[in-house]
Amino acid sequence: MALRFGDKVSTAATDYGTVLLDERNGQYWELNPTAGLIVTTLLAGGDETAAVDALIAEFGIDRTRAEQDVATLVEELRTSGLTA
Repeated sequence: MALRFGDKVSTAATDYGTVLLDERNGQYWELNPTAGLIVTTLLAGGDETAAVDALIAEFGIDRTRAEQDVATLVEELRTSGLTA
């Protein structure tokens, strides 16, 4: 499923990954390059399988690890209240 943040969540790419800012409370998250790639893939309309494939292509990790990383990040984003 594609990812969509709430209208009060901003994203910015940095040299070190991606930063998310929750404008409702001023809290921010600095995502490492792996998490940034997952978020970028999902925000572009890709599903979780596309994010897994992107991780494998970019970082050469095995599929099981990539699937776990994607599932964990997506769950954390949902439970944090950042997603719409």
